[in-house]
Formats: sequence, C-alpha cells, structure tokens
Amino acid sequence: MPKGRNVQSRNTMEIRPANASDLPAITRIIAAAYQKYVTRIGKPPGPMLDDYATHIRRHTAWVAETQHAILGLIVLIPEQDHLALDNVAVDPQHHGRGVGRALMTFAEQEAARRGYTELRLYTHEKMTENLAMYPALGWQETGRGEQAGYQRVFFRKPV
Repeated sequence: MPKGRNVQSRNTMEIRPANASDLPAITRIIAAAYQKYVTRIGKPPGPMLDDYATHIRRHTAWVAETQHAILGLIVLIPEQDHLALDNVAVDPQHHGRGVGRALMTFAEQEAARRGYTELRLYTHEKMTENLAMYPALGWQETGRGEQAGYQRVFFRKPV
C-alpha cells in the first residue's frame, strides 16, 4: 500500500489510494472527462488509453470521493528527480466544486512528503483550458514538442 495519506476537507471529500473496486468508476470518469477532446485532437487523448488497473496495482492512482461517489482521480508516478503528475480527471458532473484543486493540492503535498522538490506534468496543446489553468495554479511552462504521437506542452512546479 502506498504511503500517501488520506486527505479530508470540510465537505467530507477524501483522497485515498485507489483499489480494484474503483476501476469501473475510474474508467467512467476518464471517458466522461476526456471525450470532448477526441474531436479536437483527432484521436483519443493519452489518458483514455492508459491501463488504470496497472496504476492501481502499482499504487500510483488515488481517488477523490465522498461517502456517495468517486468524484475524480489523480495518477502520480515517482521519477528519479521529480514526481510526475500523469493524469488528473474530475467527473464532469462535479466540476466547479473544488475537486480538481483538491487533487492538485494533494499532488503538491504528496511530492513534498516524498522529498521531491518538483512536480512535472504535460498536457496536449489543444487542451486550451489546461494551458490557462496550470499557470494560474503556479505551474511554469518548460517546453513544447511531440511525444508519443501527441503535441504536448510541458510544465513544472517547485514544491
């Protein structure tokens, strides 16, 4: 089991390591969150192709939930010199309720807890919402380029 800790907020949302029983909800959230980008990009975004059962087995996936539902997820992958924020997705039915911000805060706390001084992520250049959101959350763009057949924009954030 990962050493990450549960994070609870005032509204009883908890962030905890994902387990096998969460896979159907994770799959549903990923499809709902990324479907709108398929036409824009011209193919399924990378997160739609990931193997979330493997992320769960490797203890790299966490979910945000209330007592009633899983609201979103985050995938954090340890690298030698940084923690990679591989994916963050929120169920569109729960947008605007602070779930994404809580998951991003969790990533920063988890990176610091593990002794990392930096988080890194990338997004697709056509995911314009992300290109506006990440700098607003303190992320710095570090470059752009093709990777794995996608045009990506790379970001970093010191923690």
